Formats: sequence, structure tokens, C-alpha cells
Amino acid sequence: MQTYPIPNSEFPIPNSQFSMKTMSQKSKNKKLLNALGSYLLLTILALVFIAPIVFMIVGSFKPDDLVLGEAGSIKAFIPSEASWENYRDVFQRVNFGRFFFNSSFITALVVLGGLVVNSLAGYALARLRWPGRNWLLLMVLALMIVPFEAIAVPLFFQMAMLGWRNTYIVQILPFIANTFSIYLFYTFFIDLPRELEEAARVDGASTIRIFWEIIVPVSKPVFASVAILNFLSQWGSFLWPLMVTIDETVRPLPIAITYFQTLPPLQWGDIMAFGVMMVAPVLVIFFLFQKWFVQSVAATGTKG
Repeated sequence: MQTYPIPNSEFPIPNSQFSMKTMSQKSKNKKLLNALGSYLLLTILALVFIAPIVFMIVGSFKPDDLVLGEAGSIKAFIPSEASWENYRDVFQRVNFGRFFFNSSFITALVVLGGLVVNSLAGYALARLRWPGRNWLLLMVLALMIVPFEAIAVPLFFQMAMLGWRNTYIVQILPFIANTFSIYLFYTFFIDLPRELEEAARVDGASTIRIFWEIIVPVSKPVFASVAILNFLSQWGSFLWPLMVTIDETVRPLPIAITYFQTLPPLQWGDIMAFGVMMVAPVLVIFFLFQKWFVQSVAATGTKG
């Protein structure tokens, strides 16, 4: 019987397997490079957006002559001589507490009232059936594309006729119902399984009870998203308060900081401190609700 000698103790890898491994390695390297490039780009963008906030926070602790004096170097982001003097100056030069209360009171009522009104409207459009429902939904969608500036003047005359100028009501009531918020609630509720409501209805629960005890607890992401978006919009509102308010007793922070910049002498450190105290609540609200906000954005991105 003839035998054939084995040339090597290790069997050679066929060319096809070698080429597949090479292609797989190249694919992994390409994915790694793409990931590194994406992270590098995102890091640069994050630094670009964060830099003004860091500059403002650091500048609020610096003496006034160093705020802009070091703006062209890396020292602008380093608190070399930190102190709370600028914050004390803000409270001494203007009634910051009153402005902060005005913004907090107005924004809180708009957000809380909007969550109730807009969620009920969105649920009614998503679940209930009545004549004219589709037309009302189309109207809501159509109003979403109308900018506020287009209706600001007619709304101003209407509020003036009612005698609501220079009050809290004129800054709260027109903004509780919001078409974009209604649409967000509608798109979220319409995708919820109906089995949840049908089981409760079999047990004798009314529509209102089903909404508050079943729908609301499972809808935390959309409630958080609407709350954050409405808070940001209302907290930074400038045009409408400028049109309808006269004195500081009802004026919010965006109007106050504009007035504060015109007070002599011009102190950039004080302005930075005012800006930090104005931005801080926005960051706090976002960090408190970011979990549900991210969940709502992710859920919206995965829909049909």
C-alpha cells in the first residue's frame, strides 16, 4: 500500500478561507475607523456647543476686567480669580428675585396646564370617535405650521380688549393649549395597545378613569418630552412678554436681562452671572427628565 508523506505538520489554509478572514479583518478595521471618526466629530460638536456655556459660567466668577480680557485665550475657560461678587451685584442692582418668580410662576402654570389640556385633547383625538374628528385633527396639523409671529398682533389686540395687558393671565392663558403638544400626545396614544383600555372598560371603568389610572402611568416618556419642550419654549419667551408687559412686577427673566444689559455701568461679569442663574433651571429640568425624554425620542424614531 503506497503512502504519501505530509509536507508539513501544519495544514495550509486554503486561499478562500484566507481571503474571507482578510476581508473580515478589513471590514472590522473600517467599522472601527468609522466609529472613531463619528465619535471625534461628535466630540468636536459637543465642545463647540458647550464652550459658550463654560465661558459664561467661568466668566461669572471673574472680575469684570478679566471676562473679555482673557476671551482670546484658554484662560477664558479657567477661573483664575473666582468670587461670588458678580452674583451679589446682580441682586443689588435689580430685583432678580421678582423676575425669577415671574418666570417660574408663568412657566409652571403653562407647563402643568398644558400637560392636562393637551394630553386630554390628544387622547380624545386618538381614541374617541365623533363627527368632525378628522377635520379637527387636520386643523391641528395645519395650525402647527403657523408661526406665532403671524398671530402675535391680532392676539395682542384681543388681549388688550379684554383688559389683560400687564398681567400674568396674558402670559399664561394663550399658551396652555399647544398644537404641537397635542400632536405629540396623539401620535403616542394612538400606538398604545387597546387591550389595556378594553380590560378596564369591562371592569366598569369610565373613560376619564381609564385615562388617569391606566394611560397616564404608561405615558411618562411623552409627558416628560412635552414638559421639557414647553418649559424651554416658555422659559425663553421674549417677543410676547415684551409686547404685553410694562413694569417689572410681571416681567419674566428674558426681558429682565435685556433691561439689565442697559444699566450703567456695563459690567460683563454681572451679565454672565445673570445668564448663569437664568440658564441653571433649564439644565436642572432637563437632567431630571432626560431619562423619559430619551425614551420618548427613541420610541418615536422606531415607529413605522
